[in-house]
Amino acid sequence: MLRTHLTSVWNLRYPIIGAPMAYAGRGRLARAVSEAGGLGMIGIGSNEPAEFFEREAAIVRGTDQQRFGFGLMAWAIEKRPELLQAAIQARPFLISISFGSPEPYAELLHQHGIYLATQVHSREEAIEAARIGVDLIVAQGTEAGGHTGDVGTLPLLQAVLDAVQVPVVAAGGIATARGVAAALAAGAAGVWVGTCLLASPECENTEQVRERIVGSRETDTVLTRVFDVAQGLSWPPQYPGRALRNHYTDQWHGDIEALKTNDAARQQLARAIKEKDYDLAYIYAGEAVGLVKQQQAAAVVVQQLGDGAEQLLHERYRALL
Repeated sequence: MLRTHLTSVWNLRYPIIGAPMAYAGRGRLARAVSEAGGLGMIGIGSNEPAEFFEREAAIVRGTDQQRFGFGLMAWAIEKRPELLQAAIQARPFLISISFGSPEPYAELLHQHGIYLATQVHSREEAIEAARIGVDLIVAQGTEAGGHTGDVGTLPLLQAVLDAVQVPVVAAGGIATARGVAAALAAGAAGVWVGTCLLASPECENTEQVRERIVGSRETDTVLTRVFDVAQGLSWPPQYPGRALRNHYTDQWHGDIEALKTNDAARQQLARAIKEKDYDLAYIYAGEAVGLVKQQQAAAVVVQQLGDGAEQLLHERYRALL
């Protein structure tokens, strides 16, 4: 059995955390990940209503009190403090606050007995997170789906592990047992995965999205601000989003300034999102999308990652040492 901080202290069967994916990863997916032995997370969009938290938490918790977490953005909490209050009231095991400083909220969460995680994108951010007193640092590489930084997972993970004593998990580009084994062998306490779950039926997406995920290659993503700019979202510009390339990104990725004032283009995206036209609308996914070969239940994905990594590590260590 794999032994890390996440299994020995947090008592997870597998050192695997489901990334909080807003609008795609909700209660059903989080429950499936937690039931399989990982820790399921619910992604929180900036426009979620307060009642969303307890409703989705109840789906995860069920009658057997499964543990789960929420993922929030610091910049969204600043605009809507009620998001954090609603998250706390739903009594999660973990809250992740990223894309801005979690410092104003650390003491409050610990007073409520809730662990605090944050995603970092540089050595300096990791050192600051450790100073704040977070319980878990997520080294999120640029390979990750959704919003992220511009440093690759492996160099970032090495820098963060050398810089802090806080447990660290790796995120970005991990979708197979080999990726999990590599992160653990480097010294990570676990992994934070999202793209490999996007083709699972427990995701709040569509059959059309899952088919596109399965049919995509590792070269089919782009790190871009076009969808944030076109929707008028307040994402900090240093955190673009990695999504599947489509006609919209092909047209506007190189012309962000013009997009800001093009009302017709912004309306076009709004219609595409409403009509689920993914030739134009976004599907956030990481570079590991090319490793997702079929639609599988989330529990199967988690078990394959965990059991496969354990087997690989046993085999490789025997061969190498």
